[in-house]
Amino acid sequence: MDLVAWEALSFPVVSAAFGASALLIAVVGTRMTRAADRLADETGLGEAIFGAVLLGSTTSIAGITTSVTAAVDGLPSLAISNAIGGIAAQTVFLAVADMAYRPANLEHAAASVENLLQGALLSTLLAIPLLGMAGPRLDLFGIHPASVLLVAGYLYGIHLVAEARSTPYWVARQTDKTRQDTGAEGRESAALSTLWLEFVALSLVVGAAGYVIAKTGGQVAARTGLSEGLVGGLFTAVSTSLPELVTSVAAVRRGALTLAVGGIIGGNSFDVLFVAFSDVGYQEGSIYHAMTEQQVFIIALTLLLTGILLMGLLRRERRGAFGIGFESFLALVLYFGAFGLLFV
Repeated sequence: MDLVAWEALSFPVVSAAFGASALLIAVVGTRMTRAADRLADETGLGEAIFGAVLLGSTTSIAGITTSVTAAVDGLPSLAISNAIGGIAAQTVFLAVADMAYRPANLEHAAASVENLLQGALLSTLLAIPLLGMAGPRLDLFGIHPASVLLVAGYLYGIHLVAEARSTPYWVARQTDKTRQDTGAEGRESAALSTLWLEFVALSLVVGAAGYVIAKTGGQVAARTGLSEGLVGGLFTAVSTSLPELVTSVAAVRRGALTLAVGGIIGGNSFDVLFVAFSDVGYQEGSIYHAMTEQQVFIIALTLLLTGILLMGLLRRERRGAFGIGFESFLALVLYFGAFGLLFV
C-alpha cells in the first residue's frame, strides 16, 4: 500500500517530485557508482562474475526500481520502455563522452575485445524480448521462459567476456591514439566497512528516488495524454540513467577510455534484465505480450544504435564529422529523430 496518494497530488507537485528525484539520482547515483568502482578495486569483486553481477545490479538500482514498480502497478509499457529506453539513452551518452575527448574519436582510442563482446551480447539479449512477444503465451510460475533465457544468456555472456579478458585471441591494434586504462593508481585506500556502509546508504537513497520516478512517471503519462512508452522510453529512462552520463564523461576526462565505453556497454547488457525482473513483478500475465508497437520501435532503435556503435569500434575512425566519430554523429541524429517521431 502506498504511503502517498499520488493521484491526489496536483500536477505541479508531481512534476516537482519527478524533477527532484531525477536530480537526486544524478547526484547520489554518481557517488554510488564511484563507491562501487572503489569496492571493485579494494575487494577484487569486479574480477569475478558474481561480483560483476552484484555491482552491476546495484549501480542500476534506480532503473530496476522504476521498471519493477511500474510493472507491479500494471504499467507494462512504462516498465519496458524505461528499461530499453535507458539503454538507448546510455548509448547516446557515449556520443557526449566522445565530444569530451579531443585527441581522437573515443571508439578509436578505446578499442578492446571485451567491449566488442559486450556489444554483441547486448544485441543478442535485445532480440529475446521480441521472441517472447512473437512466441506463444507460456509461463512457469508466472514467469515467461524468455525471462529465464535473458538471465541465462547474460550470465553466459559475461563468462565469455571474462574469458576473453584473461586469454584474448583477438587484440586491438595499438596506435599512437590508443589509450590503456591505468586502473586506480594513486587512489587512497579506505576501510572496507566504510565503503560498504556508504555504498548501501547511497543505494537505498537511489532506490527510493527510482520508486518516486516510477510513481510520478505514471501520473505524468495519465495526466498529459503522453503514452507510457514515450514517458518511459524518454523521460524516466534518461532520468534514471543520468549517473552513467556523469561517470562516463568523468572517466574520459581522466583518460580511462576503455572503462568509459565498457561501463556503458556492459551496463546496458545488464539493463536488458530489467525486462525479466519486470515480468516477475507483472501480475497480469506475460509482460512480453503486453508490449506495444512503441516498445518494438524502441527495441529496434536500440539494436540499431548498438550495431552502429559496434561498427565504430571495428572501423576505429580517428576523426569524424564535427570532431566526433561517424557512429556518435549517427547515434545523436537517430536517437532524437526517433523520439521526435514518437511525439507525432
